[in-house]
Amino acid sequence: MKILITGGAGFIGSNLCEYFLDKNYQVVCLDNFATGHRYNLAAFIDNSNFTLLEGDIRNLTDCRRAVDGVDYVLHQAALGSVPRSINDPITTNDVNVSGFLNMLSASRDAKVKRFVYAASSSTYGDSVGLPKVEDVIGKPLSPYAITKYANELYADIFSKTYGLETIGLRYFNVFGRKQDPNGAYAAVIPKFVMQFMNYESPVINGDGNYSRDFTYIDNVIQMNELAMTTQNPEAINTVYNTAYGDRTTLTQLVNLLKENLSAFDTKIRNVEVIHGPNRAGDIPHSLASIEKAKKLLGYQPQFSIQEGLKAAVSWYYNNLKQ
Repeated sequence: MKILITGGAGFIGSNLCEYFLDKNYQVVCLDNFATGHRYNLAAFIDNSNFTLLEGDIRNLTDCRRAVDGVDYVLHQAALGSVPRSINDPITTNDVNVSGFLNMLSASRDAKVKRFVYAASSSTYGDSVGLPKVEDVIGKPLSPYAITKYANELYADIFSKTYGLETIGLRYFNVFGRKQDPNGAYAAVIPKFVMQFMNYESPVINGDGNYSRDFTYIDNVIQMNELAMTTQNPEAINTVYNTAYGDRTTLTQLVNLLKENLSAFDTKIRNVEVIHGPNRAGDIPHSLASIEKAKKLLGYQPQFSIQEGLKAAVSWYYNNLKQ
């Protein structure tokens, strides 16, 4: 089997590359290294089953070159981050919508068997109900959320109009090894870990009561594999929450991080936390129902927030400590 993983040099993409190479798949990685890193590919760059294509999903020619001879596409390439999309909605739209449409079109023309793509929990927007159920969404709260919802609409049309099998995975706050702690749009967990390790006070946006369904990378890998390989006709051409199904407040998260990091460095226990204003475009609470994925895909997440943080913190400390 030959898989194309777009955004394969990124956090989630590189973990998917590594996992499927270990299972003896042929893996093609397409990345323009705008947010991905070559060092994420270092462990398998010389693997004979691995092909790196440097290209951009905004270029249809690059997309067509990447899908040539491919059985499945795992589309991870995107410009993430709500704040980034607020600061630069045009580039976010170009990558996440135009680039997505290029990949769908190229995949249709190459007759790939299935197109599995990274959707987002941001699609739930101002919907206040918890847990989040796939068929009940609100209005988007950011340009990023609009682009990810547009992806779902395009995927649905391509399934119905052209017969391309598609499955969207609405990621909920994924974390784990290889997640970049640096940059203006770094995710909260690696950013806080790096700050704690440097004895710097992390800033919580708001009073710390906002909550998220933090989801460890291995749960996300499982969902991608199930979505790619399922033979259940009811499971195709739809979207799934990709999460653990539990929520953790930012205050609880900080306490768990300090507890895990203090096992490596007791001084971290004394680092204070600062509270800042709430961030524009943020939803207050996020919690996924994973019943649909359990029923149709057989999904059984293996890592809770506690288990995932223990594994992630160990990786961060051993790999990121200056």
